[in-house]
Amino acid sequence: MNKRFLMKAALGLSLALGLPLAAHAEETLAKVKAAGVMKVGTETAFAPFDFIDETGAHVGLNVDMFEEIGKELGVKIEWVTLPWDGVLPGLEAGQFDMVAGPATITKARVERYRFTVPIAEATVALLKQASDDSIQKPEDIAGKLVGAGKATAQLAQVQEYGKTLEGGVETREYVGFNEAYADLAAGRIVAVANSLPNIAYVAQQQPDTFAVVKPAFGQPSYFGFIGTKKPDDASLMDAVDAAILKMKKDGRMEKMQEKWFGTTFDTPDTVPEPKV
Repeated sequence: MNKRFLMKAALGLSLALGLPLAAHAEETLAKVKAAGVMKVGTETAFAPFDFIDETGAHVGLNVDMFEEIGKELGVKIEWVTLPWDGVLPGLEAGQFDMVAGPATITKARVERYRFTVPIAEATVALLKQASDDSIQKPEDIAGKLVGAGKATAQLAQVQEYGKTLEGGVETREYVGFNEAYADLAAGRIVAVANSLPNIAYVAQQQPDTFAVVKPAFGQPSYFGFIGTKKPDDASLMDAVDAAILKMKKDGRMEKMQEKWFGTTFDTPDTVPEPKV
């Protein structure tokens, strides 16, 4: 058999099996565009990224960003909402095309998932009761009970930070941060560990109830949206990355950050090597 015959045989076999050689790598993006819909999984208890406002509307930075991503890809966004501890398993089970979240880019997660380019900082900070004068700096949580989101990088960082403090830190895990903030307001915990953007937003919205404990602590980190590492999903993730970088270049991302955080972040154009 010569080389030309082998190539023809391979092409014929792929056509017979319905497996186009060149198109296979673009399967997910092609399917999304053909359907005109991209399904995005998220929780709705992570203000200001993703939450339900007082009118019952689904709002936040994620909603605004994915609306723009949808425009760039020429598709509509269909939201699939569920508790955070079910979001990543849902992605792996194929319930949606990617995850809004967003999630902190960590060493463990990049081994399993593909992240988009960063969309905001995720450095951990503490929220306390505004009237609590006993906590003026992060180390004041030594020997006390602090809340954090279940399976979050912020939980891991506050636990690591507690190892450096005399008396350590006791942590309580919450499926949703709204429950953690409610327990903080009721005095059942002394602080909540979350990313600085989230903490700043909550304190800004309820200044008589909450206050940010400064400075932030832990390793510098970033938020990104999540997809799988499956070869079929690469084209979709490439397209989402391109849309985000376009928004960054033309100023749309900066406007959205200012809207939801009251500040902007200098984020890298590629996924950095995680420090957490």
